[in-house]
Amino acid sequence: MPDTPAPVPPQDATGSATQPFVVSEAQFDQMFPSRNSFYTYAGLVDALKAYPEFASTGGEEVAKREAAAFLANVDHETLNLQYVTEINTALYGNYCDPAQPYGCPAGNDAYFGRGPIQLSWNFNYKTAGDALGIDLLHHPELVETDASVAWQTGIWYWMTQPGEGEFTGHEAIVDEHGFAEAIRAINGPLECDGGNPRQVQSRVDRFVAFCDILETTPGHHLSC
Repeated sequence: MPDTPAPVPPQDATGSATQPFVVSEAQFDQMFPSRNSFYTYAGLVDALKAYPEFASTGGEEVAKREAAAFLANVDHETLNLQYVTEINTALYGNYCDPAQPYGCPAGNDAYFGRGPIQLSWNFNYKTAGDALGIDLLHHPELVETDASVAWQTGIWYWMTQPGEGEFTGHEAIVDEHGFAEAIRAINGPLECDGGNPRQVQSRVDRFVAFCDILETTPGHHLSC
């Protein structure tokens, strides 16, 4: 008999899943046992409405792989979801680009790294806020006070920003370019191509571990 294909989540007319997140709360707790209480599972699930195609396309195996890839990079950026804001407060005044026509209305030191992907710079707060329908340019503090908003900014970056790579994190996984290209989208030459192989390996190790928890496969081309 031929192998039975993996079940595909129920989908709506756009091809997006209509069932709950592919990561259960128990699995989320297993991934992040010592996380900051700010990073709630409920906040993450609520944030999925911003990009319903996240971790829901390509069949169950790929959907779980994308969730593992996103959460592995989040794990690395926040030290296992322990940090909500950037640790080095001395850098807080460095993220205002005065060349932007809208300036830094919340203050020159208001756009430091926050949330699961450590959103920083006034132009990123503006772009993310515009995409999500939230005024983050004037209220960047929402990324550290509202768990859903915080998760939404992380998913926004993953779904829309290729960084210095060719693909977004979403494209890297769903189009099977490999986890390596997801790393490149987040930290590019700072880590890839010999930039910092230890950091790359840290991300890969977490990704493989999370794939195991979700009972999916990591695919190919893991390290950049």
